[in-house]
Amino acid sequence: MIHARQLRKSFGSNHVLHGIDLDVQPGEFVVMLGLSGAGKSTLLRCMNGLAQPDSGTLQVGGIDLMARHSRRQLARQAAMVFQHHNLVPRLSVLKNVLTGRLGALSTLPSMLQLFRQSDIALAHECLERVGLAHKAHERTDSLSGGQMQRVGIARALAQQPQVILADEPVASLDPKTARSVLQYLRDATRGLGIAVVCNLHQVDYAREFGDRIVGLAQGRMVYDGSTHGLDEAALQAIYHAQPQAVTPAAPHPWQHAIPAGGLL
Repeated sequence: MIHARQLRKSFGSNHVLHGIDLDVQPGEFVVMLGLSGAGKSTLLRCMNGLAQPDSGTLQVGGIDLMARHSRRQLARQAAMVFQHHNLVPRLSVLKNVLTGRLGALSTLPSMLQLFRQSDIALAHECLERVGLAHKAHERTDSLSGGQMQRVGIARALAQQPQVILADEPVASLDPKTARSVLQYLRDATRGLGIAVVCNLHQVDYAREFGDRIVGLAQGRMVYDGSTHGLDEAALQAIYHAQPQAVTPAAPHPWQHAIPAGGLL
C-alpha cells in the first residue's frame, strides 16, 4: 500500500527527511511518533501529494508520487483525516460524507454534486461504521467535536481508498472521546483492509491502538517495530536523540529501536 525508499525532503537549507525507508501493508495501523519538527507531518504531506520529495522512491496505493500524477487519481487511493475536521458546518452529515465521492464522479456531476444512489448508499454505510447513521440528516455544526471527527473518518472511508493518512486526528479531543475516535478509525479500516498512517503525540494511544510504531527524530527513522518493543530506550531515541547521534533506520519494517549514540 505504501512503499518508500531513501525518501529525502528539504526546504531550502532545512533538511527535514533523511533517507526514510517505510512499508505499510493493507489493514495495518501504523502510528508515527516524534517531537514537533521531527518530520512526521512532512512525511504525511509527501504521502498525500502536498509536498514533493527531493529524491528517493515513494508509492502510495500503487501510484508513483515521484512521477507525474493527478490529484484526482491520488484521491481515489489515499484519503486524509484532519486534526480540525475540514467539514462544511452548514451541510448535513450525509452531504459532508458524500463529498468523499466527488473524486469518483465525472466532471459535470462532480461540479453539480449529482450523486448516484450507490454513492448515497455507500455514505450511509460509512456512517454506520462510525456509529453515526442516526445523525445522517442533521446539520454538521450541531455535532460534538468527537462526532465531527467521526464524520471526517466516514468521509475518508467513502473515498474507498487503499490508504488513510491521519495527522493528529484526536489532538483537540478529551481522552475518552479520543479513544473512541481512534477505535472507530482502527476497526473500520482493519475491516476494510485499508492501510493507515496516523501521526500522534500521545504514547499511550500509540501503544493502545497501533499495530506498529514508527519513531522519527531529526528527520530520521529511529524506531520501527511493535508496540511491545517501545520501551524506555526506544522512547529516549525518539524524544531525546541528539542530531549527531542519530543514525538512519534499517529498512526491515519490523526492526526494533535503531542505535542512536549508545541509547539503544
